[in-house]
Amino acid sequence: MEILRSIPELKGLRGPVFLAIGVFDGVHRGHQAVISTSANHAQVAGGTPVVVTFDPHPEKVLRPQAAPHLLSATQHKIALIRALGVEHLLVITFDKQFAATEPENFVGELVAHAKPLREICVGHEWSFGKNRRGNLDLLKKLGSQFNFDVVGIPPVKINDVVVSSTAIRHAVEKGDLAKAAEMLGREYTILGTVTHGDNLGKKIGFPTANLSAHSEQFPPNGVYAAEAWIDGELHRGVINLGVRPTVSGGKSERVLEIHLFDFKRDIYGHDVEVRFLKFLRPEEKFENLDALVQQIRRDVQQAREV
Repeated sequence: MEILRSIPELKGLRGPVFLAIGVFDGVHRGHQAVISTSANHAQVAGGTPVVVTFDPHPEKVLRPQAAPHLLSATQHKIALIRALGVEHLLVITFDKQFAATEPENFVGELVAHAKPLREICVGHEWSFGKNRRGNLDLLKKLGSQFNFDVVGIPPVKINDVVVSSTAIRHAVEKGDLAKAAEMLGREYTILGTVTHGDNLGKKIGFPTANLSAHSEQFPPNGVYAAEAWIDGELHRGVINLGVRPTVSGGKSERVLEIHLFDFKRDIYGHDVEVRFLKFLRPEEKFENLDALVQQIRRDVQQAREV
């Protein structure tokens, strides 16, 4: 997949150009409908489909204190979009300067560099430009002015519930990973980079990989049977998510760590994508380290059975 980092790079693509535009946090079924519709239209017309998204999430810039926990930060989102078979992705840097762009000017930039721009496909409630003044109606007016088509994808529903990033966040937060998976069209996963921890797991016979998560929306604290993808290979293990009350010394920072079965490689600095297979038990504080070790043995056995 070719990743573009600025709108002027669109001029290097063969026209006509079809753009699927959105924040696409989570790349859920609704987002997939936008992307696939644009790709299908491009294929029929012999054009080039391009997915357009933003880094970071606009709310991180506009309302940082109220910004949602991300389902998929940019690095993870790019991987998810690549997995859909997308050949061209434009990632636009979203900063305060870009946020101040009038919607007409944003569209004008796209028109000026896509040779020619044939279609823009968005979700039905998509808003853009300064003060979110741009919407589907304005986009259609600009389409008439600049001679490109506009497609607004209606909401995707599952059991009469609209699929949205917000609904998925709530499901993950409550631990309803089955509902999240339905809306995502895939299992919910978290991408993280392996960082150095305190090596306690190694000392007690259960080495763990501590993950600095790029995604921000975690399920409830506890112990889970899990799968992990490392360098394209699937491994199985057990996750502990929480504050590690037995050994943390009162610290409240949540830690995501995974013990991988029969695994001995050094993977510091590697990206790992983890999937929560089954909730095994809540996090709890044990009387001492020996009691913790005994419980970990039971957790590992149960996770292997899962």
